[in-house]
Amino acid sequence: MRTLYLDCSMGAAGDMLCAALLQLHPAPEQVLEKIRALKLPGVTVALERAVSQDIVGAHFSVTVDGRDEGEGLHDHHHYDDEKSHGHEHEHHCDDKKSGEEHHHHHHVHLADVNGIIRGSGLNRTVIDDALAVYALLARAESEVHGTTVDQIHFHEVGTLDAVVDVLTACLLFRELAPERVVASPVHVGSGTVRCAHGVLPVPAPATARLLEGIPSYAGDIVGELCTPTGAALLKHFVSEFSSQPLLRVERIGYGVGHKVFPRANVLRAMLGEEEPAVVELCCNLDDTGGEDIAFALQSALDAGALDAWWEPIGMKKSRPAVRLSVLCRREDRDQMVALIFKHTRTIGIREALCQRYVLRRESGTVESPWGPVRVKRSEGWGVERVKAEADDLARIARENGLTLDEVRRNLQGL
Repeated sequence: MRTLYLDCSMGAAGDMLCAALLQLHPAPEQVLEKIRALKLPGVTVALERAVSQDIVGAHFSVTVDGRDEGEGLHDHHHYDDEKSHGHEHEHHCDDKKSGEEHHHHHHVHLADVNGIIRGSGLNRTVIDDALAVYALLARAESEVHGTTVDQIHFHEVGTLDAVVDVLTACLLFRELAPERVVASPVHVGSGTVRCAHGVLPVPAPATARLLEGIPSYAGDIVGELCTPTGAALLKHFVSEFSSQPLLRVERIGYGVGHKVFPRANVLRAMLGEEEPAVVELCCNLDDTGGEDIAFALQSALDAGALDAWWEPIGMKKSRPAVRLSVLCRREDRDQMVALIFKHTRTIGIREALCQRYVLRRESGTVESPWGPVRVKRSEGWGVERVKAEADDLARIARENGLTLDEVRRNLQGL
């Protein structure tokens, strides 16, 4: 399975994500040309070599009327510390260098942003993705400020910068076309961020809202690591937040941020083939009857479990009990968890990821004095086996008053 893994151990920002993904693309300059072809007023884009803690990566540079929003005034979203961990927030920001004059820009609303996105001329799927990402951003901002989505406004220059980040990221996700996108738990940073509304905790309120339901942690870095745009892109594209899956990596990209921290300020993206993995789910049962356990086991097998079994165990207070285990594909995990809870009395299920080695298998038939008998053939790892279906053997033995061994000895091809 073609899988993209995002290492967010130093958070996520829109420009860092774009830079990392551009390095995975076989023709990054073609992607940049598509963005330049949008002819957004005053906007130029480039992919530049960058280094953080001796790690060589890239920075995705977006300038508006000659200004790089990542290095100057942070005036994108409501808060001040976004782009590359300090420069991407889009409205009412006033984080400025000492003595730097605050620049004022015209405000635009979500409808204006959506108009820019719809008028980009990009693929319909890319446009839909970008609209969805901005809808997440606007909803989070409106909930934080107790207003409606229509009333949320953005500074004009900051909006163009952020729209380019979102459009570029959406374009890259679709052109790289991973079948699955996985990300690590998100490092959000710690401390506070100063904005037009005062001093606010990290993560900024909109970021915290966007990260609801996503595993995140503060860590020991003082500063804002995950930004609203980064959080919205992760929320839209990532299907699972966990440790890196078993991945045969083909390409690696490092998106480098502007700020200097005690560790490399990079977002790492890895693209490759994910090795098949299976999930083992198990629970201990000391208050579920044998009939219910048998029904739960068969229900899991009927629903597509790769295997299911029970084994006797001893539990606390010396109670005899049963351990029920279900082996399934990762994508079937939630369904199996629901089945186990539904058909047993357990209140907790354990999970373990397993790597499985299997022989190649195919079904067929062999001839016997009693007609065709179904068989399973398997081979690989230097072995080859053929085994008759037990149900067919049992049927023939019952109908003819034979033992199973007598039936097996008369089968051709075994």
